[in-house]
Amino acid sequence: MTSTSSPVAVVTGANSGIGRATALYLAQQGYRVFGTVRSLDKASKLQARANEIGVAVELIEMDVADDASVQRGFADIFRATDHVDVLVNNAGIGGNGVVEESTPQMYHDAFNVNVVGAIRCAQQVLPNMRSRKRGTIVNITSVVGKLAAIAQAPYVASKWAFEGVSEELAQEVAPFGIRVVIIEPGVTKSSIFAKNIDAPNQSGAYDAHYRRMFAFYAAGIANATPAEEVGALIHHAITTTSPQLRYACSWGGQEIVAGRALQSDTDWVNMAVSADDSDYYSAFKTAYGVDLSKS
Repeated sequence: MTSTSSPVAVVTGANSGIGRATALYLAQQGYRVFGTVRSLDKASKLQARANEIGVAVELIEMDVADDASVQRGFADIFRATDHVDVLVNNAGIGGNGVVEESTPQMYHDAFNVNVVGAIRCAQQVLPNMRSRKRGTIVNITSVVGKLAAIAQAPYVASKWAFEGVSEELAQEVAPFGIRVVIIEPGVTKSSIFAKNIDAPNQSGAYDAHYRRMFAFYAAGIANATPAEEVGALIHHAITTTSPQLRYACSWGGQEIVAGRALQSDTDWVNMAVSADDSDYYSAFKTAYGVDLSKS
């Protein structure tokens, strides 16, 4: 085990998207970065980019959905360093489906990765952070942690739960000098969207719901924010002298979070009543300033 003067960051799900961008950005800022990946074989792009820009990201094989894997992964990290300054809980999966047609297993899978996976990792670093009376845990939730995005029930449920756990954790660890940061991205350039194309719709009753969900992501992907911008925001959030609990970011992020806070529950429900997609798109634009009709 070695101790260095460089701050140490652990970034989960570092092989792609926000995780990869954050791991590389923090390494560029002088952090010693441990990037967790489910398989070392899948980290070739991360390693190639790290070599290209002249930084190092130390890979840790870890599946956040598995207790033993997380314990082994952090044991490896703590054999290499005596402290962790920053944990970025980024690893996550999607989950499309309306409530009626999403199987219980879909909810279990989304929760196990998106919520329990982050808790597993936080539990590994918190004793060290408490003993040192400092540290930051960054939880990557989503804009859908504040907006019940249509036809994504497992994903929405997990991200709302992750928001609640993050708020609770922020209060619990504040007396120990530990900060919690919640990052709420809209749509960023990430491989998760290429993998998240399911539309169960077994009954055929929810055609409009899936159509509108895909319209949202089509509009988002066309205007997606580079993941590097989220990495830079995370660095700002963990180094600023004026910290916030929440940071909405990326395409649609700030607009949607602010718009939903202002929208009445009645208007939220009524927005989806019309069978006409153009009515839905118009109501969405009015409420959130985001145009889905050009997707």
